[in-house]
Amino acid sequence: MDAKLTWVDGMRFVGEASSGHAIVIDADHEVGGEDTGMRPSELLLIALGGCSAMDIISILRKKKQDVRRFEINVRGDKASAHPKRFNTIVVEYVVTGKGVEVEALKRAVELSMTKYCSVKATIENGVPIEYAYRVVEE
Repeated sequence: MDAKLTWVDGMRFVGEASSGHAIVIDADHEVGGEDTGMRPSELLLIALGGCSAMDIISILRKKKQDVRRFEINVRGDKASAHPKRFNTIVVEYVVTGKGVEVEALKRAVELSMTKYCSVKATIENGVPIEYAYRVVEE
């Protein structure tokens, strides 16, 4: 899996994944951005919610639960000092449906959070990050 970010202008970048999909990220005006896209830390919360959401819908379908609407609210509380990491992240699952069993949802959440969600496993335990740099002369 690969990702590439290309600087557009100001603090705006286009991120493209190896799947071919792209997204705009930007900063707010206060730090030189134009507020035309999501912040990187917002994408982290969305990635966590999205990863878990796919797990849970898949599990609930296998359990033949009649889910009609599904939302995940993810809230991250960030430190005020740099690097302004998330101190806590709270994930709330809201399922609307017909006869959805609380125990089925509880088990689906447990499985996602303890076994399947790769994003949660990565940010919870950390991951070594290597880096390199280069200059291309024009």
